[in-house]
Amino acid sequence: MTQSKPTTRRIELLAPAKDAATAITAIQCGADAVYMAAQRFGAREAAYNTIESIKQVVDFAHQYYAKVYVTLNTLLKDDELAPAEMMIGQLEKIGIDGLIVQDTGLLELDLPPLPIIASTQMNNDTPEKVKFLQDIGFSRAILARELALEQIRQIREATTIELECFIHGALCVGASGQCYMSYAIGGRSGNRGQCAQPCRRLYSVKDQQGKIIAKDRHLLSVKDLNLVEHLEELIDAGVDAFKIEGRLKDAAYVANTASFYRGRLDEIIAKKKLKRASSGTTNIDFEPNPEKTFNRGFSDYGITGNKANLGSIDTPKSMGEYVGTVTETGRDYFVINRDQELHNADGLCFFDRHKNLSGTIVNSVEDQKVYPQKMQDISKGQKIYRNYDYEFYRKLTGQPAQRRIGLSMVMRESTDGLILSGTDEDGNKATVEISGDKQPALKKEQAKQTIITQLSKLGNTIFECSEVRVETRDVYFLPVSRLNAAKRELAEKMLGAREANRPRTAGHILKNDVPCPQKELNFRGNVLNKKAEEFYHRHGVQIIEPAAESGLDLSGQVVMTTKYCLRQELGLCGGQTEKTPAEPMILVDEDDREYKVNFRCDRCGMEITFGRNKKPPT
Repeated sequence: MTQSKPTTRRIELLAPAKDAATAITAIQCGADAVYMAAQRFGAREAAYNTIESIKQVVDFAHQYYAKVYVTLNTLLKDDELAPAEMMIGQLEKIGIDGLIVQDTGLLELDLPPLPIIASTQMNNDTPEKVKFLQDIGFSRAILARELALEQIRQIREATTIELECFIHGALCVGASGQCYMSYAIGGRSGNRGQCAQPCRRLYSVKDQQGKIIAKDRHLLSVKDLNLVEHLEELIDAGVDAFKIEGRLKDAAYVANTASFYRGRLDEIIAKKKLKRASSGTTNIDFEPNPEKTFNRGFSDYGITGNKANLGSIDTPKSMGEYVGTVTETGRDYFVINRDQELHNADGLCFFDRHKNLSGTIVNSVEDQKVYPQKMQDISKGQKIYRNYDYEFYRKLTGQPAQRRIGLSMVMRESTDGLILSGTDEDGNKATVEISGDKQPALKKEQAKQTIITQLSKLGNTIFECSEVRVETRDVYFLPVSRLNAAKRELAEKMLGAREANRPRTAGHILKNDVPCPQKELNFRGNVLNKKAEEFYHRHGVQIIEPAAESGLDLSGQVVMTTKYCLRQELGLCGGQTEKTPAEPMILVDEDDREYKVNFRCDRCGMEITFGRNKKPPT
């Protein structure tokens, strides 16, 4: 008995899309897949798309064997399950490639055979939990963002399910799917797509005796994620799909980050003899640089264990790239020691004397002198950042990239005329007949070159000619019109062949009784509807507390758990241990609400407990 040859592992780059135009830009820039929300039930309530616009993306993406995943990753109330089920049916009919979910109540519905993906909001952080998801039929698990490399390795060793992880973009400071602060203070639930982002607000912190340690800082705001230096390690650890965050970001951000990671991943894929998850080669008209689009500064979020300097506590806004330090000021200009060229209309920002982020626009640049729209608060020694590079953004407008699929063509003889055959880079084939008389050319070399030149010009198609071979017994004269008609027909037939042979993956949730790793669920189990209760009871969970969004009073409850540590960020970590944890602190928000902060020194992190709200959430 012969053994089947192992399948070459495919690596997927996954980009966000707030709308169809952004999704198409992402695919043109090399994304193997995009994820976007439908009209309801997505974890970014402001990012939604109609069924028709999603179908537009599906049709475009599938030409390149790229995939489209739809997010239905919020907790649902009982009366929302039926509309969700109807919407899922509509999405399946237009050909989406997978559904990202959080609510287990959906698994009790009559779902079509779609791959079901476990959202990071399910807090997929242990081998036991991910193995459970695998055993009930999930196709993929999106890992919790706070995991370290070793934890990812352990999950991979225990499972065979596809693993996806975030590699770039904004971070939730709280554990994935386990942040209840927004709901506790104002009734807007992150798990319902309505997060008010309390982590980006101003806070003060004091010790148990009431001494102020830090005042009016963005103490829960963390830098954005950037794991470009860890991509190969993540592949080795077992990650299959690499995800960029940003379903509210603009097309420029998506084009820049997708192009950047496409280039880095392609280098690793070639080195390790792996494969991309989709087809085609992307040519871009700019040099990608993540610092030039929205970012709060970058960190690796402690993926290798080092959790220092994770915070963006001076501002939650985008600072862009560091340009230089002011060395001289005049009445209407300043001089800066810079290596980078500044342009008219660039946006600059800096911290004023009150440590608030301020900004201005460049009116003109003359030698080393920069003439801004306003000089207020700019002084010698100040660090200047550029958060809008006019020339860079200009290159990202319109169509910053083109993606083409390699196509080789061969012309051969037939009994009645000539045959033009094509084979694309995925092995798909198509053939067309070039009917009409075969007239031997008088100038054979010139005629052959005309054939090759005309067939090579594939114009406004998704194909790029990699080779043209003329394998006829003689060289024939063919009018340009016949050659153009033949290649247009071949391109159309190739699209049909690609669609007919496009890899498709079905999914099926197994309604079994595999034991859930937990036998009791408190409100952090996020059970908001009766179907979710039925699901967990069938899987052996004995005690189920309803989700916070059912109307629970969260006073005295832990509403946020983090791997980020305020003591470490403020330089106050004394190397405490589990036996001698650090003394708790009191966090105070802009509305004078107080939260107790306990430090988990055994694992390095914090638990934030909510005090009593001034008024109950609605």
